[in-house]
Amino acid sequence: MAQFDLPLDQLEQYRPALPEPPDLDAFWAKTLAESDAHDLAMTAEPVANGLATIDTFDVTFAGYGGHPVRAWLHLPVTRTGPLPAVVEYLGYGSGRGVPHEKRLWACAGYAHLVMDSRGQGADTPDPDVATGDVAAPGFLTRGVLDPERYYYRRLYTDAVRAVAAVRAHPAVDPARVAVTGTSQGGGIALAAAGLTPGLQAVLPDVPFLCCFPRAATFTDQPPYVEITRYVKLHRAHAGTVMRTLSYFDAAVLARRAGAPALFSVGLMDRICPPSTVYAAFNHYGTRAALPAGDKRISVYPFNDHEGGGPDHEVVKLAWLAERLSPSIPAKR
Repeated sequence: MAQFDLPLDQLEQYRPALPEPPDLDAFWAKTLAESDAHDLAMTAEPVANGLATIDTFDVTFAGYGGHPVRAWLHLPVTRTGPLPAVVEYLGYGSGRGVPHEKRLWACAGYAHLVMDSRGQGADTPDPDVATGDVAAPGFLTRGVLDPERYYYRRLYTDAVRAVAAVRAHPAVDPARVAVTGTSQGGGIALAAAGLTPGLQAVLPDVPFLCCFPRAATFTDQPPYVEITRYVKLHRAHAGTVMRTLSYFDAAVLARRAGAPALFSVGLMDRICPPSTVYAAFNHYGTRAALPAGDKRISVYPFNDHEGGGPDHEVVKLAWLAERLSPSIPAKR
């Protein structure tokens, strides 16, 4: 394992001219308006989690197409007044898991919503898979010949609706919400940041789904290799594929984000190459004229796709506490 991408000084300046379809904003305005036509229908049922300091609720809300999306909502047992919230999106091929699996943010005094990924987790199906679509194994090329049918249109819409769901819970302060995730979850967090008004913070770790033109030709690691395999077999569709992906490139959508952001990157990461992460970081907030001091990136020179791991969690906890001021119960 070695550093293989651009030198760090070049990464810090790397801002490729990513293509942006002229109807991008109209496409997403239409998509989200269609979603908003469905009642959120949010429910939260208490479940046993075996933990003494965290309450867990089994949440369902209406996502893309009104389809039910599942999530866990974790709350500190000891709480006074509305809590700041963290919405977490998940890595590629994984779901929300079992109730006690992800609990960091609730332990730190936040409401913590863990959104299931439709078609990836065991609890949320993806009923909108179009019959007849040809795709490489995985999710990255499902419906890739048409932005209207592309898989990530549904998943990104679910992510925006997840923020609405957590804001609707009576234990949450709707004005203090952050989004986060690692790998695929980091890319979804960036997309949500560009599509959701009023977020207070964004924490994408080693984000996937960024800078598709470079990623698809620079790494031979999954999941990006799914794009390569698809176009290798369907050569005539290369232009159509890249056009569809331009609607969902998290680095493109991140231009529209206006919330402070803390990124992380591993300089030996072959799954999400550093240049693709820096493309997202350097484009982040440019359309919203975000002040330079409102975004930062933690660099882990000798790490790959695990990024900073638990060491970076320490950084995130301190950074987010400065912005959302969680009410942490006094230690006995």
